[in-house]
Amino acid sequence: MNIENEIADLRRRIDNLIRTGVVTDVNLKEGTCRVKSGKLETRHLPISAIRAGDARVWWPPSVGEQVTLFCMSGNPETAIVFPGLFCDACPQPDARGKTLHIHFPDGAVIEYDANVSALLATGMTTASVETSESITASTSKATVNATKSINATTKQATVKATNITLDAPTVTCTGLMQAKSISVGGSGGGSANISGPVNIKGSVTQTGGSLSSNGVVLDSHKHDGVQPGGGTTGGPV
Repeated sequence: MNIENEIADLRRRIDNLIRTGVVTDVNLKEGTCRVKSGKLETRHLPISAIRAGDARVWWPPSVGEQVTLFCMSGNPETAIVFPGLFCDACPQPDARGKTLHIHFPDGAVIEYDANVSALLATGMTTASVETSESITASTSKATVNATKSINATTKQATVKATNITLDAPTVTCTGLMQAKSISVGGSGGGSANISGPVNIKGSVTQTGGSLSSNGVVLDSHKHDGVQPGGGTTGGPV
């Protein structure tokens, strides 16, 4: 090879060291993709990852995504694909500084905005977190909104609070409920209904109204057939 050919080959290799192109096909099983760069369309090339050792990240590019080719020795056959470059077809999803914003093709978004110290995860259909030991969440205020239902299953549950409000038309307890003290009604009125046998151990004090049993008011009812001495009265009237 003469000097002119060597210089031409060197220029070609230098020109090909770094190229940009658009992904035309992705082999998810092999972790490779084809890239169209100018008139050149590459073979399936390896895709660069953030980490690929003990910790591994899988986030393949999509067809139509603009990428950079780093061609070792200026040979596109030895290139490694580095996603991604914004373009007219796939513009940047956000324009704020100090913000990590990930926009997924289904519309889901994961974002952290350091300007307001806010973490956002939205647009998902489901979300799962599984741990073998424990999950700890600490905050000054927590709000859970579930439009249909909330299900919690565990062997033991402990709730500690200064005050607990259960605001529902019906509250159902399917097992034994034990309480050191209980108050029903209050300043807003209210009533209690009990169906089934009731056992009370200890004294009972009732004030502020009548106490009725089977239609008989205990503190004001009268008996007929009253007899002096050791006689027995008649039934209540």
